[in-house]
Amino acid sequence: MATRAKQILVSAEPNELKVAVLEQGRLCEIYVERKGRRPLAGNIYKGKVENVLPGMEAAFVDIGLEKNGFLYVEEVMVHEDPDKRPKKITQMLRSGQEILVQIVKDPMGTKGARLTTQLSIPGRFLVYVPEGDGVGVSRRLEEEERQRLRQLCRELKVQGAGLIVRTAAEGATKKELMADLKFLEKMWQTVKGRDKNASSPSLLYSEAEVSLKVVRDIFNDTFERVLVDTQREYDKIRSFIKKTTPQLAERVELYQGSKPLLETYGVDEEIKKALHRRVDLPSGGYLIIEHTEALTIIDVNTGRYVGRTRLEDTIVKTNIEACKEVVRQLRLRDIGGIIIIDFIDMARPRNRQLVLDTLGEELETDRTKTYIVELSPLGLVEMTRQNVTEGLRGILTKTCPTCEGEGVIISEETMALEIERRLRRLASTTPSEAFLVEVHPKVAAMLIGQGGTKLREIEEETGKYFSFEGLDTIPIDTFEISAEGSREAIQRASLPVAEGDEVRLRIEEAHMYNPADAISKIDGYVVSIAGGGKMVGEDHRVRIDSVTRTCAYGSVIDDEPVSIDTELKDEDKKEDVEVPKREDWKRGSGNH
Repeated sequence: MATRAKQILVSAEPNELKVAVLEQGRLCEIYVERKGRRPLAGNIYKGKVENVLPGMEAAFVDIGLEKNGFLYVEEVMVHEDPDKRPKKITQMLRSGQEILVQIVKDPMGTKGARLTTQLSIPGRFLVYVPEGDGVGVSRRLEEEERQRLRQLCRELKVQGAGLIVRTAAEGATKKELMADLKFLEKMWQTVKGRDKNASSPSLLYSEAEVSLKVVRDIFNDTFERVLVDTQREYDKIRSFIKKTTPQLAERVELYQGSKPLLETYGVDEEIKKALHRRVDLPSGGYLIIEHTEALTIIDVNTGRYVGRTRLEDTIVKTNIEACKEVVRQLRLRDIGGIIIIDFIDMARPRNRQLVLDTLGEELETDRTKTYIVELSPLGLVEMTRQNVTEGLRGILTKTCPTCEGEGVIISEETMALEIERRLRRLASTTPSEAFLVEVHPKVAAMLIGQGGTKLREIEEETGKYFSFEGLDTIPIDTFEISAEGSREAIQRASLPVAEGDEVRLRIEEAHMYNPADAISKIDGYVVSIAGGGKMVGEDHRVRIDSVTRTCAYGSVIDDEPVSIDTELKDEDKKEDVEVPKREDWKRGSGNH
């Protein structure tokens, strides 16, 4: 059963389709397709050349997407004698020209889709290359099998097209290859028919949705089963397999469990982990994965693993474990482009070679094209991996609106100093004598200082009155002057209660320094309640005994807790005090 310890899980929801590939019970690949956001790689378009750039030896082509596609000179197919192929893009294309192009790389970030004019249509066993020639066979197959399949394809006598034999064709008969070829030829005729009647830009051919694509590309006898959680997807996949490889149809199963399929197999949890920087290794070491615009950096660390014998042995074991996990993460996260792996430095050349060989062996499980440069004396491995889609990170996440992708924000102390400088400038340029400032609570605490010393210092220096209101909804690196005017007006606006008010409050927590008392809050403003320590979690009527700029002090005046849903008598309602409104002092919502 070891050769079949692989499964494909297909989970379909109304707006999202997920396909997970498990090997030895561990998630190794995940594909996510959302409604209105399907991957575009493989689609064929009738496009129009917008402009040709001789300096870049490339052209931009309008294919109907938000951004024009990018077509490099080497991706322009010329049907004449290759020896007479023009060398310049201006000799091949002109602005306004209509051409057929295929997406080889999805749009990513600010870049449009990467295009080619060398079209191909994939099937179960073959890839049909219109106007190509010859037969290519997957290098993942044994040489004897490659020769057999190459001979069968020659016997098919394909006219005006080339063929590429896929890994899935292992063991396929001539009849199966012929059926696949006829299907692909019919598909190409459909594309040509659409081309004649379509104006540019137009979509002529769309790749299959992700569930069929994954099953078509990798499902073979080495897989134990395909488990599908909806009847519709089950019928679709089973019908496809019956037509292409009927001997595998019984391995397509409908999931009957009560819990969600991906939750049952731990896939949802693994997806969450795949969005984190840190990845733990079995022995106690770990990886740190950092993304930049140009490349991805993977750092290997021993962590808490200290080994049992020599340091070199500890390092080698950690690096070997890292090789396996690095490849799994590359596949799982679909990381592409330039990748730098910083292995722990090893003294012996044979150990460095062992690690490099292990990495190469693990990469054989990866269907995506990779290229490795040798391990440097510093323990660095440079490699590339074909970049086709945005990857898991690009699909499931977006840039943090607070740090804007930097990964850090300024500290509370830095922000407090910045606000202090701005308030001093503001105080010298406005006739208003008082200001209400909304900031993050941690920043407010630094501006007020121990016992209000910092606030008094600012007010004495500027001759102005400041009230800081701490709001959890405001980011640390933001503040707002929400009101300005006379001292009396700002005092009324900044304090939600006055001495003698009676308010209904939820007693939230015991006082930090005096457990017999308790704390409540009104829009972030603290009310210290004498004797409320035994009433935490209850709603009570509280009389405000005294008020300061930073907090109020009160005492409970009812004997029984009041339900928040209890209807109060009319006279009680009249006694309740509403938090004063500040609309009269508002100056706008922008940052200052």
